[in-house]
Amino acid sequence: MSRIDLAMAIHPARGSNAAAVHRSIRIWLCLLLLVCDMIALMTGLSAGLAFAPVAITLGDVSPSLGAITLAYAIVAFHNQAYDPRILRSATMSCRNAGRAFAGTILLFFLLLFAVKSASEFPRLALLAGLGSAGGLLLIQRLVLSRLIDRYIGDRLFAELMIVDDCPIPNDLGPMALVDAQAAGLRADLDDPYMLHRLGMLLRDHDRVVVACPEDRRIIWAQMLKGGNIVGEVISPEVEAMAPLAVGRWRDAATLVVARGPLNLANRATKRLLDLAVTVPLLIGLAPLMLIVALAIKLESPGPIFFRQQRIGRANTLFSIFKFRSMKADQCDAQGHRSASRADDRVTQVGRFIRRTSIDELPQLINVLLGDMSLVGPRPHAIGSTAENIPFWRVDQQYWKRHALKPGITGLAQIRGFRGATETRDDILKRVEADLEYMNDWSLVRDIVILAGTIQILVHKNAF
Repeated sequence: MSRIDLAMAIHPARGSNAAAVHRSIRIWLCLLLLVCDMIALMTGLSAGLAFAPVAITLGDVSPSLGAITLAYAIVAFHNQAYDPRILRSATMSCRNAGRAFAGTILLFFLLLFAVKSASEFPRLALLAGLGSAGGLLLIQRLVLSRLIDRYIGDRLFAELMIVDDCPIPNDLGPMALVDAQAAGLRADLDDPYMLHRLGMLLRDHDRVVVACPEDRRIIWAQMLKGGNIVGEVISPEVEAMAPLAVGRWRDAATLVVARGPLNLANRATKRLLDLAVTVPLLIGLAPLMLIVALAIKLESPGPIFFRQQRIGRANTLFSIFKFRSMKADQCDAQGHRSASRADDRVTQVGRFIRRTSIDELPQLINVLLGDMSLVGPRPHAIGSTAENIPFWRVDQQYWKRHALKPGITGLAQIRGFRGATETRDDILKRVEADLEYMNDWSLVRDIVILAGTIQILVHKNAF
């Protein structure tokens, strides 16, 4: 078996076992770091009891120690102190942990003064405990980072090199290799299925480096921008690619052209919001959904749900669920024709559920499955066009919007950009709003968009 065959054999469409091992190692190391942090804090704070002027047992202060360590864990998580990237950087690890510890101490003293109980804690014991805890915290993080660098090194992250019509490097180290031509991959922004194949290849990797001829570098850069991955292109040219940073691979310069827009803490927060809202909504709306399903079935033969392939995160395809609002034999699976105000394909029940946005309710199932989020760029069908031009040809930045999970609603929708896309301007406004949302994401903004969506459930462009 050749090196190319071997590389493809360990990187099937759904990702390799090696990539899953990398991910598992990082998860366990982050959990180990959390446990070590807790031990360091508890040990240091307990050591401060020796300086108390009166006898204090560990049982007397254990609730306070537990509260401090729990508060630190929460602050540290949101301060990126458990981001997998800090595992390879002792400086970043200690800096993020130090900031989280300082923030925890500040919250602790503010709480003491708020409840007027600061005098109940011996000052010398408190200062000694906090000093010991902070010192042990930084020491154990420094030691752990050095051990990881020594024994794991470059194998901490799953990295992939895609070679497109270029010489194959002799020494890749732990990096996996895919020959684009042998794998049937092309630099083609005009083929959603090709982008789907690339997205499936990248989904279990953390970093990808592409080596290709100069005339394909810009296309590869655009393909990677929506891949929800750290993407780099080996290239001396930087002007046309709007790079995020300059990196290196061995002796070659690379351009970092893509990163996932949300870090680990933000992704977890967004997912928790999705589940916290979606589960109660599905339970509460179950009777309405059953009535709608019965009405659809009674009015016209065919399935209750309409399923259609849409473009999701990392440019991969997924099946979206909607209540069927058209006659079964006239549903447009490819999305070539947008529904119009007097569309003869729409049934009577369909006209009502489309006008009130009830047809979108089954997408809560997509959110529950993880294909979609409550808020994000709306997913489009492959055949969607504006002025008979595919969306991605209208604006090349179109693919960037797929770095996030698609949403049931989004910034574009609450601004009134919904309904048929008849002109190029219709899709340009949507893309502009989606990129603005992606670049300025916050949990508060998601909540504001959800609240704003309630006001546009019935909209003049919904038909």
